[in-house]
Amino acid sequence: MSAQDRLTDALYGLGWSTVKKLPEPVAVRLGNTIADLTWKQRGKGVQRLESNYARVVPGASPERLAELSRAGMRSYLRYWMESFRLPAWSRQRIESGFVGKDLHYLTEGLAAGKGVILALPHLANWDLAGAWVTTKLGIPFTTVAERLKPESLYDRFVAYREGLGMEVLPHSGGTAFGTLARRLRDGGLVCLVADRDLSASGVEVGFFGDTARMPAGPALLAQQTGALLLPVTLWYDDSPVMRGRVHPPVEVPESGTRAEKTSVMTQALADAFATGIADHPEDWHMLQRLWLADLDPAKGTS
Repeated sequence: MSAQDRLTDALYGLGWSTVKKLPEPVAVRLGNTIADLTWKQRGKGVQRLESNYARVVPGASPERLAELSRAGMRSYLRYWMESFRLPAWSRQRIESGFVGKDLHYLTEGLAAGKGVILALPHLANWDLAGAWVTTKLGIPFTTVAERLKPESLYDRFVAYREGLGMEVLPHSGGTAFGTLARRLRDGGLVCLVADRDLSASGVEVGFFGDTARMPAGPALLAQQTGALLLPVTLWYDDSPVMRGRVHPPVEVPESGTRAEKTSVMTQALADAFATGIADHPEDWHMLQRLWLADLDPAKGTS
């Protein structure tokens, strides 16, 4: 392990061991302070966040984009502060930490025994939503985690999420799809963050007026297993409670090839994500390039 990897792992370890012991108001202030300092430094992540917001809020003035990026960094640090503290939260704190709308799509889908796929963008705190599902609803689920470097950091994240009641599969290795399909055929729940895919298998979608690429997995799983595919969007307000909405099901088209059906369904997911992101852009934690025009140096972007 390199010195940089050891430092990264140590910093995350410090967060989980120290931040979770802080009183909640202190953790909130700490998160805001770190966010504001990071925002003022205007590093690559902050600049990319602002650039992404410029697509989400077309015509926004530089002042408005600066306000959004500052709020976005505060939201992003709120996610991290909550994530570091979640393992120490009481059952009651987790249950009271989220309020959802239209949850009947989820509960009725599971009651029908056909399996449910929840697909989310990087909005607010998907880990808190997952902990609420396992704690308040008592529903276990399976998800996929990207293999992080160093490997010890990936192990920390897997242990963290498993401690919240999730089954975590590695993204790489080629076995995740088959396991997810089996869970769904057994009537289970699968949750996937699905607003960014840079692989060759990603599906091109229209997203805020330009082309992006999103994972094919949710649509393919729904076609192969008959599971219900539900978009979910999350957001914060000024309270300690996170909000969320389960959107109506994305239906499998009656005709077309598998690729054509996948394209239509993934576009429907992107459209649902866009409604939530447009309503709460500051809670979309996309500090990386997403649109193909930003990924292609030949198109004049950095």
